[in-house]
Amino acid sequence: MFARPWSYLLVAVLAAWLGLDAPKPRQARNATPATPVADANDNRRAAGRRMGDTMFVDLDIRLARWYPEGESGDVVEAPVIGEAGRAPQVPAPLIRVRAGTVIVARITNALADSAVTWRGLNSKPGFDSVTLEPGESATRRFVAGAPGTYVYGAQVGKVDWELREREQTYGAFVIDSIGGRTDDRIFVLNVWGDGPIEQYRNALAINGRGWPYTERVSAHTGDTLRWRIVNGTIRPHPMHLHGFYFRMLAKSDQERVSAIAKARQPMLVTELMEPFSTMDMEWVAARAGNWLFHCHLAFHAVADTRYTSGFDAHDHHSGDAAKHMAGLVMGISVADRVKAVATSRRAPRTLRLHVQEGAKRGVSPRALGFVLQNGASPKADSVHIPGSPLILTRGEPTDITVINHLKESTAVHWHGIELESYSDGVAGWSGAPGKHAPAIAPGDSFVAHLTLPRAGTFIYHTHLNDIVQLTSGLYGGIIVLEPGQRYNPARDHLFVVGWDGRDEPARLLVNGDSAPPPKMLERGVTHRLRFVFIGAVNGNTLTLSDRTQPVTWRAVARDGYEMPAAQRELLPATFKGWAGQTWDFEFQADRSGSYLLTLGNPVKPVWKGELVVR
Repeated sequence: MFARPWSYLLVAVLAAWLGLDAPKPRQARNATPATPVADANDNRRAAGRRMGDTMFVDLDIRLARWYPEGESGDVVEAPVIGEAGRAPQVPAPLIRVRAGTVIVARITNALADSAVTWRGLNSKPGFDSVTLEPGESATRRFVAGAPGTYVYGAQVGKVDWELREREQTYGAFVIDSIGGRTDDRIFVLNVWGDGPIEQYRNALAINGRGWPYTERVSAHTGDTLRWRIVNGTIRPHPMHLHGFYFRMLAKSDQERVSAIAKARQPMLVTELMEPFSTMDMEWVAARAGNWLFHCHLAFHAVADTRYTSGFDAHDHHSGDAAKHMAGLVMGISVADRVKAVATSRRAPRTLRLHVQEGAKRGVSPRALGFVLQNGASPKADSVHIPGSPLILTRGEPTDITVINHLKESTAVHWHGIELESYSDGVAGWSGAPGKHAPAIAPGDSFVAHLTLPRAGTFIYHTHLNDIVQLTSGLYGGIIVLEPGQRYNPARDHLFVVGWDGRDEPARLLVNGDSAPPPKMLERGVTHRLRFVFIGAVNGNTLTLSDRTQPVTWRAVARDGYEMPAAQRELLPATFKGWAGQTWDFEFQADRSGSYLLTLGNPVKPVWKGELVVR
């Protein structure tokens, strides 16, 4: 009930491209020059004071000036939560206690003209609410509840989610198990948005700031980082970590927390954060360099999602990471604990990948594609959508020279691949201080050095001017095989899901086709089905059915990571795939006949294809 059509955000993006004026931040009618400035809350300090086994917390909500992109940027003047006697904060002040703690929370509505509904101040799990009129206070007394990571916050008045977003008033509520570890970091996502549909403006933040003003997380090689990620918004966010896998330890929503048994903890590079959900994760900083953690919805990370006015359309093509990205992006810098000794790459396999533009072929105004050279250079206007599948081998060093034939710059991210930072594909950021990877200028090239430590299904895609280039075809799938294994397309099937153009609802393409011919499968043998989701948003339910109900298949890998035996379950063949995810399943068809592969509602799908078993 909270979702606004993605077209709403898309129109805002298009308005920026067309050079339309963005609305100025709205001045609240009771604002004065004395309105306090909201601090960006790094969630290192918990609110309240402890007396024995009781934590006393005194919170109020008041009008404040929030600068999501630094104090030189544009201001959001809006209600913000703070501790009484302290500056208000975005996200809301951290509540963190041990299990068994009694919490006494005094809450005050210090606004002059709006009712406020406080949510999530109750024994956990649960997401209870209490409404306070202007000037009213209340006291909530409860035992903290089950250990875990939760969300709390407040909603001011009645919000029309189709027209605006008001999630700057949410924060983290953490209950530590007795004797449990507390050496973690907490990162909260917040969103504020407003304006007419053609001039909509978002303030997107992680711990109170949007890129490039988000915190730079520092680590050393070998460090294990434990994070709690809190989605304090009404939007889903597929959160993606560059260069490393993370282990998901727990998930929660408004009503329950789910600690995951160690044998069943998945290793991932992208995980969907549902509205008002949380995730506990840990990962090892195994390699030095600069990396990113960001939302993989393109609309939440591109240049024109920046809140501060003055966006320049050329920022999309800039080699400066501070310009070509914005929003829900956080940088990570890993330094060598011991100075690394450079090693030579022994006889790497070499490939040449051409970035090209051809004749318009679908809804998208342009047709862009990655074309793998096989012998002579490909024709200048030849385009593959998706890009040529890259069939590589685990443990074989592979150098891929990317040649840009476009009239604009590009960059290529090797999504899910554990590689050196310089080759990761984020222009102006990948690498290290003094040596950042450049954007690939028109007529220029870049060599990516891949080491390929594991077999699996991965993605390569543009990481510059993302919405235009991605929805025009600059994406493809990677299959990494075990040494000595040969790719057998009769039993190993790659399905790459992308967008054809920027319009919403999206016209989906699977392997470049909106209406593919039937695909033949041999009966009685095990087939591996590899699914890659790399549209600007995605979030489509994929189903394989016998035309009456989903069939059964076995999950075997996620994000390129082979599942251990405890996770290899036989499941109904239906799941929701989000941008930046890959999923692998084994399917054995013992009955001849026609099977239906669909995206969306199987009864009325937005895309469908036929698998014929014989």
